[in-house]
Amino acid sequence: MTENSPNSPTSSGQTPSPLATRIRNFLIVMVAVVLSAALFLGLRTETGSATLTAIADDSVPLEIALGNGKPTLMEFYANWCTSCQAMAPDMESLKQQYNDEVNFVMLNVDNTKWLPEILSYRVDGIPHFVFLGKDGQSVAQAIGEQPRTIMEANLVALTTGEPLPYAQTTGQTSAFSPPTATQGATDPRSHGN
Repeated sequence: MTENSPNSPTSSGQTPSPLATRIRNFLIVMVAVVLSAALFLGLRTETGSATLTAIADDSVPLEIALGNGKPTLMEFYANWCTSCQAMAPDMESLKQQYNDEVNFVMLNVDNTKWLPEILSYRVDGIPHFVFLGKDGQSVAQAIGEQPRTIMEANLVALTTGEPLPYAQTTGQTSAFSPPTATQGATDPRSHGN
């Protein structure tokens, strides 16, 4: 058995020329560079968290939603929440469809600004959806990943003022433990301790 080395004859009995070897090596390097670039760019494309951020940036501020006389869908979410990311395309689609009739409000649970709302609505898993009537009062809640059909049925009922067909639904959630107090503020239950 003979080894194939750059100077040993190939199976056809010919030794590859140095130019052919260089061209082959160059092609191998070019293919490796193209595949590496494709992999790098593929991993850098926007994922669900970027979509969540875009949806949140485009959502109605809570203060405006509570005072404009339209029903509201409030979503508690986090960029790291896989269930939130999975629902983002459906939520964006529903927002496009019902934006004129319903306020879409996004509250990031990682922002301590929303701690009073987190505690008020007892958010302990995300995504957590709160359906608010035109008067700003809670009508129903849905916790966890929900099928688009359930969310849409609830939105249709919310816009018409009818009872929501899926008033208390629970799906797959991402674990979330709300902090008990904001930084620098004391918890009234601690009695100054």
